[in-house]
This record gives sequence, structure tokens and C-alpha cells, in this order.
Amino acid sequence: MIGGSLKHSKDIMTESFSHVPVMIREVTELLNLKSGATVVDCTLGLGGHAQAMARVVGAEGRLIGIDQDREAIEKARERLKDFSGRLDIVRSNFRKLDDVLSSLGVSEVDGILFDLGVSSLQLDDAARGFSFRSEGPLDMRMDQDMPVSAFELINSLSEEEIGNLLWRYGEERFSRRIATTIVRARSARAIETTKDLVDVILRALPYRVSRDGVHPATRSFQAIRIAVNQELDVLTMALDAALAHVKVGGRMCVIAFHSLEDRIVKEKFRGFAKEGRAVLLTKKPLRPTDGEAGENPRSRSARVRALERIG
Repeated sequence: MIGGSLKHSKDIMTESFSHVPVMIREVTELLNLKSGATVVDCTLGLGGHAQAMARVVGAEGRLIGIDQDREAIEKARERLKDFSGRLDIVRSNFRKLDDVLSSLGVSEVDGILFDLGVSSLQLDDAARGFSFRSEGPLDMRMDQDMPVSAFELINSLSEEEIGNLLWRYGEERFSRRIATTIVRARSARAIETTKDLVDVILRALPYRVSRDGVHPATRSFQAIRIAVNQELDVLTMALDAALAHVKVGGRMCVIAFHSLEDRIVKEKFRGFAKEGRAVLLTKKPLRPTDGEAGENPRSRSARVRALERIG
């Protein structure tokens, strides 16, 4: 356990930022960073986890933050302005981890963190089109320079392709009905906003489903977001690259928010362990405490896994 990590994490939780980093105590303890360590936050976001790690590695340490969202980087840089160690923030996708570290002259690091999913900044900004709870353009791009948005996918893919997408990435049991309704609706006019898409999804579902506790558009929006950003394919590549850069005795920690992500992490970590390259620190994923889940609803689905490299 890191000396002082609980105090640092409590400080982070009480600061006046709308973003609350998920399972900060568990993450800092699992990474087991020391003063002077080099650590990579592959999903910098608003810098909550990075700030906690920076306080542990201290003035002799090095923090490398990667994110593809310009606005998030600006806010994270402000949050980390008092870090007195070496800070490198790179706008990139973590699929390019090899290139990022090479450009910085870094071959090995002591710790790597992935905090997967959508950040609070993205969810809370209706203009980004991630949320089914507020109306905005049908976008969902984490990197706004990407050429294909949710609008293009929904208004150009075939009915079969949409159905496959919703099932593969959202495990949506009504994927075919929703796909059929989407194609029928867009034949009259383009589906342009998040509200347009929610309305179409609701029309496609049986009455009882559309009145259940979980919002009926949840799985579809998840699936479309994953497809737009190619999240699962990118994750598989990034985990391989990350382990290659963790030094022996160093650690990697991943926070996943849905079963598809967590399944990939579980399988990759078990594979690394079977190959004799790592030891699992979490045989089963850690989940947030009831207290954290109550205070921060976005943490409820979080699953944390970690490993230590041994060879």
C-alpha cells in the first residue's frame, strides 16, 4: 500500500472539480507507485487519476498523459499545473502508445493506467452527442478530428450492418427491430440528433421494455459509441503495447465500465499470466464500495483489474 495514498485520494475527491475519478483509492494502491517513478495515464481525461499519481511520484517523478480530446487536455493541464515533476501531455489515441513513448525517449515505465469509457466532460456536453439524456448532434467522436461520426454510421450503414453493430457492441437483444426502425425512419428524413435516435429506439421496442428501469437507449448508444471510436479493437492493441513498456516489477491497471471491455482485459491479463510475463493482482475485478457508488453514480459499473510484470 502506498504511504499517504488514502490521504491524497481523499484530497482529490473533495476538490472543486465536476469530474470525480473512479475508485481512486483502489487504483493508487494497486499501482503501488513510489517517489521518482515514471507513470503513464493512457486516458488522461480531466486529470483526476493523474493528479493523484503525480502527488505520489513527486518532484523526481515523471507523468505522461495521453488523450485525444483537446478540451479534456486543456482542463487536465490546468489541473496538473502545480505538479513539480516532469509532465508530458500528448494529444493522441492510446493505440499509438509505442509512438508516443518513443517520441519522448521512454522505453520502460513503472506504471500504466487505462480508465476506459466516456469522460464526465464528454457526457455532460450535449454538443458532443454522447448522451441520450440531452439533445445534441449525433456525433460521439472522442477525437473530433475523426472523419466518421455517429451520424454517418446511422444514416449510411445497411440494416444488417446496424443490427450487427448493436448486437456485437451493445448486446442489444432487440438489435434487429431497432435496425429495421432506424432504416425506415431515415428513409423519410436523416436521423440528425440524439433525440431523433432515442425516439426511433423507443418506437422499436415493446412497451414494457421502454418502461423498464434502465434507459432503453443505453445499449444502443454504447454500441454506436464503441463503433465510432473503434474502442474494443484499440483496447486489444493497446494492452499488448502497454505490457511491453512496463518494467519488471511495474504494474498496469485498467478500469472498465461494461462487460465487453472487461472481458477483453480479463482474457488479455490471463494470457499474460499464462505466458509467465505477469502475475494477476486481481483474480476478480474490484468494484466500487456502496459509499462511492452512492456518491458517484457513474462509478457503479466500474470494474478494476491489475497485474504486475514479472518477465
